[in-house]
Amino acid sequence: MSLQKLLAALMCFVFINAKAQTTTIKGNIKDTLNKNFLANASISIIKAKDSILVKHTRSNADGSFSLQNVPKGNYVLMVTYPKYADFFDNLDVNVNDNQPIDLKTIPLISRISLLQEVIVQGKVAAIRMKGDTLEFKADSFKTGPNANVQDLLKRLPGISVNTKGEIVAQGVKVEKVLVDGEEFFSDDPAVVTKNLRSDAVDKVQVFDKKSDQATFTGIDDGEKTRTINLELKQDKKKGYFGKAEIGHSFDQFRYGKLMANAFKAKSKIAGYITNDNTSYESLD
Repeated sequence: MSLQKLLAALMCFVFINAKAQTTTIKGNIKDTLNKNFLANASISIIKAKDSILVKHTRSNADGSFSLQNVPKGNYVLMVTYPKYADFFDNLDVNVNDNQPIDLKTIPLISRISLLQEVIVQGKVAAIRMKGDTLEFKADSFKTGPNANVQDLLKRLPGISVNTKGEIVAQGVKVEKVLVDGEEFFSDDPAVVTKNLRSDAVDKVQVFDKKSDQATFTGIDDGEKTRTINLELKQDKKKGYFGKAEIGHSFDQFRYGKLMANAFKAKSKIAGYITNDNTSYESLD
């Protein structure tokens, strides 16, 4: 057999094998209140590991949809429709003889029906909607030993953290990170995300916070800030952290800085001591 024929046969084998390692995901989108199938709903699957979009389609007039050539892997299925709560579910795709995966009927819940917390996943939900708040169950996203909140946020679909500690959630920069609804020693998100351990967090909530003026007056001025609130586990609502720096030139320059913070429930105490003859600034 010539080299050209051998290469052609090999490429054909690789193509067939690659094609066999994909499958089709199908289902129907339905309104739970009026029992109507929803046309033109947006259906996406994203990688659970890094939130990269893999496939996207829209439902047909009868509510049906089909995502073809989906490779094996762990994904998050996301379904959105105007005036309905977004639907999220974990999706583990195991390719088996190229058989399609039928998700049957996916229910969407009208936002006006959300008079209380609605879980949009059949089992204990890793991701769910509470009104206009997207909520993640922290323990559903595994992190390494001694991981901090930044490590946890990097595991959540739709959230990214860059090398500067800046957080982006659903494409919008996060300006505030709260702990149990309050600022945590500082309005700098990095203070929280770098110093709190991930295993202390029960829930991560993402929402758009109204301005202080709108909250005070009750009149919506349209000013909103993308915010993350960390709900701590009951046995983790106390702790302490700090940082120390010291340096000396053994001649003329010296500096020493000490920061200590402690908290218990809603009470917080912080101390900061510095002594230096340089212009160096740190302990961020």
